[in-house]
Amino acid sequence: MSHYNGPGASVTPTQNNIFRHGRSLSHQGPGETYGSREGLQAPSREGQDGRSFANALAFGPRGASLAPSGQPPGSFSSDLKTVTLPRVGTPKVDLGSFTTSDYFGADGAISSEQRQLDLRDKINKETKIKIGSENLLEALISKNAKQTRDQRHRVETELTSSNRKLLELNSQLEDEIERSKRPTTPSRDRLSGLFQGSPLKSPARDERPSQGQFSSIEQESESPTYILAEILQALEVEGMQPDCYVERANDLVELFKRYPTLKYDLAWPIFGLRVQTMLLSESREVVAAGYRVTRHAIADRKSLKTIRGLNTDVLVILSLIKESKANIEREQALKFIRAFLDVKDGVQEISNAIVRTIISVAEHHDDRLRNIALLTISEILVRDPALVVTAGGIAPLTDSLVEGTYHGPESLAMIFLHLLDKPQQRSYLTSGYELESAFTPFTDPLIVHGHEDKLKSSARLLAAILKTWPGLFTVARKDFLAIRSLLQSLQYPVPLARDLTLDLLFDVLHIQPPSWTSSFLAGRRLTTYGRVANLKADSTEVHFKADNEEGSSFSLMDHFTALLLAVLMQCGLVGALSDLIEDTKDSMLRRKGTLLLGEILKVADHFLPASASATVQPLPALLEESAQGNVEDGPMATGMIYQIDSVNRTLQRSGLASKTQQSLSSVTRQSDSNRSSRPTESAKNKLSLEMDEIHFRSLLLETQVLTTANYLKWKWDLINDLIEGPLLNPKRLEESIKASKFMKRLIGFYRPFKYKFSEARNTKPNQRYVRTGCALIKALLQNPEGIAYLTESKLLRQLAECLAQLDRMSGLTAASPLFSPYRVSETLTGGYFALLGALSSDPKGLQMIERWRMINMFYHIMELDGRDDLIRVLLSNMDFSLDSHLRVMLSKALTACPKNIRIYSTRFLRKYATSTPPAKGGQTSSPGSCEWAIRLLVTQLYDPEVQVSEIAVQILEEVCNRKAQLEYVVRCRPALDHLGAIGAPLLLRFLSTSLGYQYLDGLDYITQEMDDWFLGRNDSYVTLVEASLSRALTVLPELPKSSADENMRSREYGTVPPHFYRELTRTVEGCRLLRDSGHFGAFAANIRDSWSEREDPETILKVKGSLWAVGNVGSMELGAPFLEETDVIEWIVMIATSSEVVTMRGTAFFVLGLISRSLHGMEILSEHGWHAATDHLGRSLGYCLPPNLEDLLTMDSQEASDSLKPKPPPTMKRSLVIDDDPIRARILALASDLGNTVLTKRAAGDLFSIKSKSPEQFNSVVLFRNIMLILERHNFRLPVRRFVVDLFDKSILRRIVLEDDYGNESDTQSSEARRVWAG
Repeated sequence: MSHYNGPGASVTPTQNNIFRHGRSLSHQGPGETYGSREGLQAPSREGQDGRSFANALAFGPRGASLAPSGQPPGSFSSDLKTVTLPRVGTPKVDLGSFTTSDYFGADGAISSEQRQLDLRDKINKETKIKIGSENLLEALISKNAKQTRDQRHRVETELTSSNRKLLELNSQLEDEIERSKRPTTPSRDRLSGLFQGSPLKSPARDERPSQGQFSSIEQESESPTYILAEILQALEVEGMQPDCYVERANDLVELFKRYPTLKYDLAWPIFGLRVQTMLLSESREVVAAGYRVTRHAIADRKSLKTIRGLNTDVLVILSLIKESKANIEREQALKFIRAFLDVKDGVQEISNAIVRTIISVAEHHDDRLRNIALLTISEILVRDPALVVTAGGIAPLTDSLVEGTYHGPESLAMIFLHLLDKPQQRSYLTSGYELESAFTPFTDPLIVHGHEDKLKSSARLLAAILKTWPGLFTVARKDFLAIRSLLQSLQYPVPLARDLTLDLLFDVLHIQPPSWTSSFLAGRRLTTYGRVANLKADSTEVHFKADNEEGSSFSLMDHFTALLLAVLMQCGLVGALSDLIEDTKDSMLRRKGTLLLGEILKVADHFLPASASATVQPLPALLEESAQGNVEDGPMATGMIYQIDSVNRTLQRSGLASKTQQSLSSVTRQSDSNRSSRPTESAKNKLSLEMDEIHFRSLLLETQVLTTANYLKWKWDLINDLIEGPLLNPKRLEESIKASKFMKRLIGFYRPFKYKFSEARNTKPNQRYVRTGCALIKALLQNPEGIAYLTESKLLRQLAECLAQLDRMSGLTAASPLFSPYRVSETLTGGYFALLGALSSDPKGLQMIERWRMINMFYHIMELDGRDDLIRVLLSNMDFSLDSHLRVMLSKALTACPKNIRIYSTRFLRKYATSTPPAKGGQTSSPGSCEWAIRLLVTQLYDPEVQVSEIAVQILEEVCNRKAQLEYVVRCRPALDHLGAIGAPLLLRFLSTSLGYQYLDGLDYITQEMDDWFLGRNDSYVTLVEASLSRALTVLPELPKSSADENMRSREYGTVPPHFYRELTRTVEGCRLLRDSGHFGAFAANIRDSWSEREDPETILKVKGSLWAVGNVGSMELGAPFLEETDVIEWIVMIATSSEVVTMRGTAFFVLGLISRSLHGMEILSEHGWHAATDHLGRSLGYCLPPNLEDLLTMDSQEASDSLKPKPPPTMKRSLVIDDDPIRARILALASDLGNTVLTKRAAGDLFSIKSKSPEQFNSVVLFRNIMLILERHNFRLPVRRFVVDLFDKSILRRIVLEDDYGNESDTQSSEARRVWAG
């Protein structure tokens, strides 16, 4: 760059005057340091040898603020500009917002992901407020109404406010999600409006164009090249304030954002000179803006080399070592380096000197940029491990894991786990025990007290380590010493550490504690939990579904959990928990350990082979102590066995039984299906049907319905019991109608124009009125007397009149309609649709609906604009199980309504498409009951909105889990070509039956798809599986659900996705095609030839793809013969026990589990010594384990070869930096001694002495470069680096960056130093 600075060079005065009168940092005035101005207020420089930016900046008088708006001196706005009054009346558009919290390059407004996260946090808070208000209101209702009236009113007001806020927040979240899916395109085609009121030249020069020139400038400004030239010209002007330069820089950044291709055509000789000018400024804000502009000008690696040619390395180093008050400059310098990582091979352009400087920042515990420095080092470590290892970057990363101060230790641990996968990467971790330091806080009882946060951080870190294959291999060293020490730490009498260890075991074993866990830990009786009955119904439905779905997928997460559980049990998990329960005095900790032990026994019974779980199920140690009758330990052991048995019995009642009990229940389910539809109905209700008249009348009086008209005093629980019991008896129903006012008052309560039910607040306790009303409607429909009474009552007549107020064709209007948006959301008015839904479930009720022409009103409601709330309530409450006009209404909502209603209606169809109605008359139910819903779903495949079609595909994919429904979907002959990859999973399911095979074969789909999978899709399948498993094992914070977040995917994270070859081998025709193609033989040959590959990523990917293909074929009974023909299982077992790539072993382990799902595959595996878990009927569950866990998890520790060991860069080979001048040589030696903690103080004093005696030595560029070489080759703390650099005069920086003449220093040593530094 020297040719720009000669006497005749065309360079601005600004550039020639920068740092011309430089002075040493040690000669500064009191309170002034290098770059010491914190804000944008300019202090006076009178009486000092100082200068402003460019030696000509016009600053105000002493103490004058540049922010007359009233902000304090030193404040700056979000775009690094001083808050000033506008120069002209036209408001200026704010460009290029620039925040100090912008760490990762997300300039401008907050990202869409951040806004969604903020909205979800607000929704979570409001949901907690709503739940608390509902619980409090429910408690107040049970008390005296008069005493709690005011308090109940306040709670209802708060609950109403929370409901309103939740609706608004959910709506905002849905809008934000939709907005994030739309492509971001600029709203305007030119930037003239953006730069209005922002002159490109300083007003002080009075160079603003005349009125006649505005039109031509506006036309030329449409070209981004012209705007770029104008901005660069404006940056050349001298005498402006710093925020003017910052403003121009922000405009330049905005230009690069709007025109991304512009940075590829930059004239770097001119642009680079402007950047250098900004980076050499005394203003920290201007320097930060210079880094920001340069960062956005990065295009590719070539541009990185050009930028480094501007001597930015030394500028970045000097910025990073500055004090904390220059954080805005340091932050942008670090972000500038991070931008290198976003360019392909950009890490190769990061010098060792910069890496060592970042490491020194990471080692400085009080530095605000420490966390981002650690993150930067970890990202460089992934891309170029040798660079970080050579610079000594492993130590700060390991220390941050041990200290527990880094808030995201899991992310740092993942970096080490990534390096542990392959042998070449493992060679960079010299000790191999970097991750085992995470166990230290638990295994050392002396550092536990007072370090609760550290313990919690270490617990999260250990969970992340134990949920990965490299982590499991790490803790398996030396006979699982790390895990054994963790379990032994349960014996330390530290309650917090014990509690966190138990939580850690719950987490890594994926044990979800029951809903009554908190009550159990508090010491309440298990028999008092009211939620057990509800749990039973839910879990039974899940087990029933799992037993009947033919396409149920294999859970990789459960298989991994089975292996981890086997490891823990081998290390003495059961014994450690038993000792904890016996030794601890904390009753809550004892119950928690008991609950965990019971859950572990249940999980072991389900996941582990009988040979592994049978020995621990009887708890032999406890039984022995209990049988011996020891006075001290006997009662404790007996009590613990009883407690575990009590927990298991409660789990059995809640439906969470073991696999043996589930198998027995699946055998007897067919006979149970012919019993009554209400098998759990209590004997009390059965007897109440035959209740005598006297008892019935006494109960009617007890309900308070006959004594008072105030419904708040009625006993609604008793009313509900009467409706579901005695009122099902025709005689008792007739008595309640004719012999008393019970039914009249009860029906009158629900009449709209009585304004009782319709004016009740929409709260959780008040939902009992809706439930009782639905039960009443269903009870009346059971008897002719009830049907006649309901037909003649005013309830339906008034309800029809209220619905007619929404019908434009009816002519009825009302000032305040009953179904207004406010009433539907805030009162129980929406509950009337639940009552109509109860009517629609019976043919007699449908006749009543049709009698009052409500169907026509429903059709017109579907056409209302802006009443999506009413349409959703209507659709969600109607019963479409009967063939009626309601299905036509649903079809209209699916096809003719707006997008959000079509999405909601499509999701609503899942309820009917996947449901299995109970069998009637002792016959099995036919699939015809859901065929109408399947037809509607097939129609939704052709919806113009892709989102609607995607939801329909997901639901149909779940429907195809049953063979009968699958064949019906095939008979509908859906066309999925227009959906592309979205419809591919559904087409794969068609291959499961011969009918589907023939259909797809006729479309020529099978051969094309087979070639596609064989040539590429099989490899991408590996990435899909590994990403799914990683997501399943990663613990993420639970987000509140909203309608926009609902997803109907039947495939969950951590399960095996659909595979073409697995679906192909479900039929005889598919097996024949697979045999003719020879693909299976090719996969087996690839495994046999490349099983020992350990370095080439493409070969490893091919082997993994072949393993998954073989495993999916072997999991089918028809595909098992392929395994015998090729003898491929022997090679898969060899990979699982001998491969040097950790993830390759894990893939082979999962594949063997897949193969064990077939009976033939399980037999072959048993020949190799592998055991599979089976249920009570001998069916394989797909969880297999090796005979010895050490064979699977032990990696031979071989010394890395010379070619694998990290080699230092060429610049690192020279350990000494020498100089012929004795004084300079002494300075270099003392600088080297600064790295020695023993010699630091003496060396610093000697350097100060030399500085005072020979200050001219610290004006030498050669000496400065040699000092920088020393800083590059050795590790120095951040204050030491700052101290060494501050010894030199500031003018050196300008001479180095702009490459001025060195005068008498242009000797051989100077050129050598420059050559080494540039290298």
